[in-house]
Amino acid sequence: MIQGALLINKNEGCTSRQIDVQISKKFHTKKVGHLGTLDPFAEGLLIVFINSGTKIIPFLKDERKTYVATLKLGILTDTLDKDGNIILEEKVPVITKEQIEDVLKSFLGEKEQIPPMYSSIKINGKHLYDLARRGIEIERAPRKINIYSIKLISFTKDEIVFDATVSKGTYIRTLGNDIAHKLNTIGHLTKLIRTNIDQFSLNDAKRVEDICEDDVKSIDEILSFMNKFKVYGSMEKIALNGGKLFLNYKDDYLLIYNNDGPIAIYGFESDGIYKCIRGLK
Repeated sequence: MIQGALLINKNEGCTSRQIDVQISKKFHTKKVGHLGTLDPFAEGLLIVFINSGTKIIPFLKDERKTYVATLKLGILTDTLDKDGNIILEEKVPVITKEQIEDVLKSFLGEKEQIPPMYSSIKINGKHLYDLARRGIEIERAPRKINIYSIKLISFTKDEIVFDATVSKGTYIRTLGNDIAHKLNTIGHLTKLIRTNIDQFSLNDAKRVEDICEDDVKSIDEILSFMNKFKVYGSMEKIALNGGKLFLNYKDDYLLIYNNDGPIAIYGFESDGIYKCIRGLK
C-alpha cells in the first residue's frame, strides 16, 4: 500500500478538496488529506497525503509559505479576489516604483492581520464564508502574522506583481488589500501562485493528471526535519504496541522506525521517557 505524500501543482479553478478526490480515485484509497488549503482561484503547490501519510499532517510545521501575487488596483471585490463581485471602482493615482517598494517594505516583520469574511475560519461553529454569502459581517479578532520577505516583481499603472514569504495563517488576499490602501487606492488579487511550503517547492510538483506512484514521497522523507531512532528486539516490540520508550534524547518528537520503515511518532514526556503520540502502521 502506498504511504506518504504527493507534491501537486494545483490548477486554477478547482478546490483543494477536489484535488483530494482526484488523488483518492487515482490511487484507490479513501485516506487522503492535504496541507495548506488554496482558494479556488489560486494555483501552485499543494501537499496531498495518502493512507498513513495523513497521520503526520499535524506534525508538519508549514510555518513559511511563499506566494507570487498579482494585485489589480482600482477595483475592489467582496472576496478580495477575482472570484468575487465588484463592489467599488475608482481611478488609480499615479504610483511610482519607489512608492510601491516603500509600501511593500512597510509590511515586513510581525504584524496583526484581520482575516477576511470570505475565509474558512469558524466562529461559534460557523464558517465565515457562509455568513458572508448571507450578507452578514461580524467582528473578527486580529491574528499575529509574520512577513519574512516581500519584494516587487513588476508593475504597470494599475497592476502590481509581488513575491512574499509569510507565516502560516497569513491571508495574501488581505495583504493585497492592505497594500492597495497604503497606496491610496483599492484592489483585489487576480492571480495567486504558491511556490513553496517550507522546504517543499513547486518546482518538484506535478499536475494531478501526471502524478504516478513513483512520485510519492515517503513518510521519513517528509519528516526529514525530525530526528529518527531505530528500534530492535524488545524495544521494537514495545514500539509496535505503543508502549513507552526510555531514550537519551530531549527532542519534542522522534520518528521511531524498524527495518520495515516508520513505526510511530513519539513525544517527549519527561527525562528519558517518550510516549507514543501517533502510530504509523
